[in-house]
Amino acid sequence: MRQTVLTIETRGTGLYEFTPRVVQFLRESGEASGLMTVFVRHTSCSLLIQENADPDVQRDLQAFFQRLVPSADDPAMDYLVHRAEGPDDMPAHIKAALTPVCLSIPVMGGRLVLGTWQGVYLFEHRARPHRREVALHLAA
Repeated sequence: MRQTVLTIETRGTGLYEFTPRVVQFLRESGEASGLMTVFVRHTSCSLLIQENADPDVQRDLQAFFQRLVPSADDPAMDYLVHRAEGPDDMPAHIKAALTPVCLSIPVMGGRLVLGTWQGVYLFEHRARPHRREVALHLAA
């Protein structure tokens, strides 16, 4: 069993791929098989396994979630009470409730069993930059 915590610097809303950092952790472990657990330690961002070949996929996902859960300034969201950290605060919590904060990825032959076009992403739901912590746990 091996564990570490990664820090991911975000520049605001968006998807931030960190697959290479997970692969590096796995490579340094020397393990050939097991299960990689990836867990984000925050309530206003989430994790996704998503296509990493076409950037339009990321743009479309962001546009969809913005339409699904707009800013608290939007009249459709006037029922929101929690606005302690600005108009993107509660919408970020809603988006994180709709998307995973924990991923499990099998490890076989010393590699993550991801599809050809799959990457591991932090999905930042807040408008301003943040330092996010992602815990990795490899169970062999």
